[in-house]
Amino acid sequence: QVQLVESGGGLVQAGGSLRLSCAASGSALSTYFMAWFRQTPGKEREFVAGISGNGLATPYAASVKGRFTISRDNDVNTVYLQMNSLKSEDTAIYYCAADNGWTVQYVANAYDYWGQGTQVTVSS
Repeated sequence: QVQLVESGGGLVQAGGSLRLSCAASGSALSTYFMAWFRQTPGKEREFVAGISGNGLATPYAASVKGRFTISRDNDVNTVYLQMNSLKSEDTAIYYCAADNGWTVQYVANAYDYWGQGTQVTVSS
């Protein structure tokens, strides 16, 4: 069983930056593929970025590639999402997710564990 807790969301102006953190407990994070998803009202949860257990694979959604960077520190059981050049369309609730597998999964229902989400609001 894995418990995930996100933090770091908030209100930022367009062009600004935020860094989200996802702290895990209950199990060693190194065996999980981790991802960030986001969701806005009335829409399905959308894949943003993922990272393999060893950190070598980091797929991104086309909409955030070049602006967001995912990373992980398995020693402290934490995954990060550095978000730069934020746009109003990045406004959403951001969720951290863990999949007990080795390859990227782009659909939300493939993930085994979820955090409670953190709100990111980008003002234009």
